[in-house]
Amino acid sequence: MIKNIMKKLFSVTMIIAVLFIYMVSPVPVDAADKEPETLGDLKEQLADLKKQKAQNDAAKQSTKDEIAQKENAVKQAEKEITQAQSDIEKAEEEIEDSNQKIADLKVQTENVLKVLQHLQSENIYLKYMSDASSITDLVMRISAVEQITDSNQKNLEELETLIKKNEQLQKDLAEKQKTLSSKIDNYQKAITKLNGNLETYDKYALDINTQVKTMQEQVDAYTKLCKDSANSYLGDKEKLSDCTNVPYNAGWLKPLNKGSVTSLEGYRTDPITGRKYSFHSGIDIGKNPEGTSVYAAAAGVVSGIVNRYKCGGNMVYITVTVGGVKYTTYYYHLLQIKVKVGQVVTQSTVVGTVGGGPSTWSYDSCSTGAHLHFGVAKGWYSGSIPTSKVIVPPGFNNKKGYSWTVRTAYYG
Repeated sequence: MIKNIMKKLFSVTMIIAVLFIYMVSPVPVDAADKEPETLGDLKEQLADLKKQKAQNDAAKQSTKDEIAQKENAVKQAEKEITQAQSDIEKAEEEIEDSNQKIADLKVQTENVLKVLQHLQSENIYLKYMSDASSITDLVMRISAVEQITDSNQKNLEELETLIKKNEQLQKDLAEKQKTLSSKIDNYQKAITKLNGNLETYDKYALDINTQVKTMQEQVDAYTKLCKDSANSYLGDKEKLSDCTNVPYNAGWLKPLNKGSVTSLEGYRTDPITGRKYSFHSGIDIGKNPEGTSVYAAAAGVVSGIVNRYKCGGNMVYITVTVGGVKYTTYYYHLLQIKVKVGQVVTQSTVVGTVGGGPSTWSYDSCSTGAHLHFGVAKGWYSGSIPTSKVIVPPGFNNKKGYSWTVRTAYYG
């Protein structure tokens, strides 16, 4: 039971840690739920993000105050749990001691009863009294028998008291454990309510400050691309698809020459926090050392770059069109980034190199070893990927252990 309580305490602490990052970072938002079609759409999304950032900044202090209150509540809960654990251990020791005393008293009582039974059954008691040499000796012999009887009676009373005490300790212990479990459950519910919907939160989601920076770079890049395009420049009405000459994609290629899927897209137990039903917005590809070249899985335009992010490290977003369908591809945990925003890339372009290992751990907290996090979402986005748009990357069967040794491999 104690292990279960401490396990729950650890879960609460980890949820608070995730919650703290989630709220102070500040709060990630999916401002890009609507896919931008024109340069004006992109600018409008940037303006909306800036408004949200202003609101977020204004509410930052109240958010900090709320976090502080929750932290204090958890600290108090930790103190109570620590004290309760100590009380539980003491109660268990007392129960153990009582059980030993009960066992000893039972043996003593049984021995006394055997003696008394023996005296009564064979008239030894009368012989013992009649053998007294004097009145004084007789009185002493009677007194000795009475003392044995009294002692046995006291043992029986003490035995009864200990049994009742033991039973009460066990009841108190059960009640204390029940109260603690209820308190921890209440804290978990409160934290979940405060966080909104923690189960669907994507840990790779960019905070609003990073989104503003990333989208500003995209707006600047597309503004230049649109002005420099061969098509007539229509200002904010210019379609983003008309601003670039993206090579045609007949299909997909693997982002690495070789590799093996080590973690799947979708809901899973987070390998770092241990949180269940944590959304994983792509597949993890291992079996490559840091520095291995990462290629664009499809030709397109680099729509976003994030450097040294707290969860994902160095990140690249590329908008592509394959078979007439728009997609956003993204590459996380890169050691180096080899492209820039607005750059047109082909399937032969090296977008970066594999990271995720010790070289990136100083700033990337969401990786335990060298690998590429590769994701695909339907629609064109610049960094904030709506969870509902994420799909299993084409060419992968979302099966752990799936491996390949050539980029043109489709399904194994």
